[in-house]
Order: sequence, then C-alpha cells, then structure tokens
Amino acid sequence: MSEWPVLTALIFFPVVACLALPFLRGEKTVRVFSLCVGFIEILLALPLFGFDLSYSGYQFQEKAPWVPQWGLHYHLGMDGISLLMVMLTVLLLPLCVLCSWTYISKRITEFHVSLMLMTSACVGVFVALDFVLFYIFWEAMLVPMFLLIAVWGGPDRKYASLKFFIYTLAGSTLLLVAMVAFYLEGGSFSIPELSTKPFSFTFQCWTFLAMAFAFAIKVPMFPFHTWLPAAHVEAPTAGSVLLASVLLKMGAYGFLRFCLPLAPDASLYFAPMMIAISVASILYGGFVALGQQDMKKLIAYSSVAHMGFVTLGIFLFSIRGLEGALMVMLNHGITTGALFMLVGCIYERSHSRQIRDNMGLGKYLPAYMGFFGLFALSSLGFPGTNSFVGELLVLIGVFTDKPWIGAAVVPGVLLGAAYMLRLGQKLAWGAPTLAGNWKDLNFREWGYLVPLAILVFYIGLSPGLTLKAMDPTLKRILTEFHSRISMTAGIPVDAAKRIDMARESSRSPAAIRQ
Repeated sequence: MSEWPVLTALIFFPVVACLALPFLRGEKTVRVFSLCVGFIEILLALPLFGFDLSYSGYQFQEKAPWVPQWGLHYHLGMDGISLLMVMLTVLLLPLCVLCSWTYISKRITEFHVSLMLMTSACVGVFVALDFVLFYIFWEAMLVPMFLLIAVWGGPDRKYASLKFFIYTLAGSTLLLVAMVAFYLEGGSFSIPELSTKPFSFTFQCWTFLAMAFAFAIKVPMFPFHTWLPAAHVEAPTAGSVLLASVLLKMGAYGFLRFCLPLAPDASLYFAPMMIAISVASILYGGFVALGQQDMKKLIAYSSVAHMGFVTLGIFLFSIRGLEGALMVMLNHGITTGALFMLVGCIYERSHSRQIRDNMGLGKYLPAYMGFFGLFALSSLGFPGTNSFVGELLVLIGVFTDKPWIGAAVVPGVLLGAAYMLRLGQKLAWGAPTLAGNWKDLNFREWGYLVPLAILVFYIGLSPGLTLKAMDPTLKRILTEFHSRISMTAGIPVDAAKRIDMARESSRSPAAIRQ
C-alpha cells in the first residue's frame, strides 16, 4: 500500500478542480486555470517515477471497503501496462487545453469541465482493480466524450456522437453481462483474485466473446470500426486527440487485463479468429486511408490499421508480440495525437480539412511542415522514430511463429508509408492555395508539439527504459497465461491440440524470454 494515495489524487483532482470553473469570470481565466490544473496533474504524477521497474505485480495499491456485503472494494493499483497509459493520459490534459485555446469559442467552461472529467475517467479505467469500479470508470468516460463531439463538433456532430454512444454502449452492455457472470462463477469482483480462479471452457468461451465484442468496438477492430471516422471528423481537436490517444487504448488494455488472464483457454481457442480480424483491420484501414481526401478521416482510418498491429501482437502470445503491442499502443497515442493537433492547427487557418485546400505549405509554413514531416515519418514507422520499435517487435513476433501471417501483414506496412507520404507530399509541395497569407506556428502551438516530438525521438532512439518498465508485467501475464491453460473436459479437438502446443512451449523458460 502506498502512504500517499497518488492514484486517488490523479483520478479525483481534476473532478474537484472542475467544480471551481463555473465560478470563474472571463474566458481567459477559465483557460489559464484549466492549464494550471493540467500542470498540477502532471506534478501529482511525479511519484510514479518511483515505480519499481523490476517488480511485476501491482504497485501504489490503495484498497478500502466499498460495499462489503457485495464484496466490492475501492481497489486501485498499477503495473507496467497501466503505468505507461496513465502517464500518457496525464501528459495530454494540458496539451489538449493548449490546442483548444482559440479553437473552442463557445461554452468555454463546459468544454474544460468535459476535458477534466474525461481525464479522471480514463485514469480510473487504467488503475481500477475491482471489476465494478473498472466498469464505472469505463462508462463514465462515455458522457464527456459524447458531449465533446455533440456540443463542440462539426456539422454532423449529432449523427457522429449518437453513433459513438450507441456502439460503445452496446459493447458495454455485454461487458456488464460478463462481469456479472464472473462474479456468479468466481464469487468476487476482484480482478487479481479472478485471475487465479479456474473456469470451465464453455464459460470462458461465452465470457470471452462478450468481453471481446466490447473491447473490439473500443479498439476499434474491423468490422466494428464504422463509428470511428465519423467521431474523429466531427470531434474538436482535443476530442480527436483523447479519442485516438487514450480511448482506443482501453480496448487493447481490456484484452490484456481481462481476456488473457480470465479466459486463457478461450483466448487461445479464438486466437486464429482474432488474428484474422487484426490482419483485416491492418489491410482495410490502410487501403481506405489511401483514398481519403479529408485529413482527419485519413488519420482516423490509419488508426484502424495501427490498432490492428496491437491486437495482432496480443494474440501471438509471445513476449515480443506483447512488447510490440504495448509499444504500438503508447506510440500511436503520441504520434496520432500530434497529427490531430497539426490538423487542428491548419484548420484554424484554412477552415478546411480537405487536402486540396491545404497544399503548398512547405514554402510558407516551414516549422509546421517540419513537425508534420516528423510525425508522418513516425506514423509510417520510419527507423529512429518511436513507432518503428513497436511495429518491428510485432513483426518479429509474427514472423517467428507464423511467417505466412507476417507475409500478409507486410502490405499493411507498405500502405502506411504510401498514405502518409502522399499526404505529406501534397501538403508540402502541392499547388499553393491561400498559404501565403498564413502565419507559421506560434509560441503556444510550439508548446504542445515539442513535448510529443521529444517523445518520438526519445522512445525511437532509446526504447530501453520503456521496455524495461513493461517487461516484468508482460512476462508475468504470459507466464500465468501458459500455466493456466488446461485440458478441461469438453474442449474441442482442434482447441485441445492448440492448448497442448501452448503447454509444451510454456515448459521452456526460454519461450517466455524470447
């Protein structure tokens, strides 16, 4: 247990701070106050640098009785997976305030309240160790995200926000069913405790499908992705950043935190299906992104492709695959968030997201194109940038175990280069439009792009510390996954064969290390 409740502070400080916003006078005062809240949130996260990188279990734990007669506890904790996601979420709050400084011109107070509540809910999702508590935070983030799209979005914001809400709520309903089923079968809502209990193969299959459907919508995986382009296109810049950088990661986080530990036999049985859908997401997202003329829609479809690498890495059940999946999760949040910020920058100047209206920027906005070129190279996985590390690890994992699947994924990598280079080329060297009248990046815009650019180079050139933070947790998850694979009665013959192979691989410690 931690003496200072750092996780509780990170969750509830933005909630408490937003209570003061309605009493502030003046738009600038609200913005400055919100920016200060974002920086204080980062300061509150500084104790997380005391995280023990050699320990694979949960740290900074906080546990107190909540509803004892139902077995509910206020239980928070953090391991190597949630550490990276929480730090990314906390970093984005002040950056979202900065990128919305002039973009948002109505209901300023309500907008920043939504940003703070969103941050609180997202941090809560990544650190909750009680299933009910997790579900409450999972549902809580739905409301501020819905408002960000519905109130401050584009012309079709009502359609986009409603579609986002319905899709996410449909998945959440099945997640609720799975949660109740685990309580009735396992007698607990504690996630660590449930991860040690054996469940029958049939029970695992049904609960896996319920959870996988909810997480696949959130990722989103093909064909559950259709809400994403509409939500991204209509959302304000900060909404798109949070959506791409944090919300999509919750689905992949759910696969790692729930599907593999709670339903290992079912995860292995349905792995071919999940891998096939992941490959389809990579190829579909790349092909559709290649044909887009709207910059936001292009980046949205690229997210479908990138997140396909995440789910592919997870269901390889190898340490390289899991490392690659988590690295892609983190780096996609950094790179794609920055790309959406850059689209917001240029939209404030041209009032258009169409590529044809924003060409020829290289001569007139060199700093802008410098940042755009950097993050575009990162997005396509150029060596030396952060995204290269994650995609390389996933490819190593897939070619080591399933070379023919790796061959199917390679076109997706090439498509990533094609659509990002096409976009960068047209923006930089296309026939100039009105760019001669535009000003280059101002001090505020430099302020929210530089931190993300630093992370691109730091993780790309020196990924060792990031890998060191996640490795003990991933090895624990993988070791427990292999040790819990069982020959439960009623398993189909083909599943039994796959489980036998997994058991054989788990007997060798080298299989976990490699």
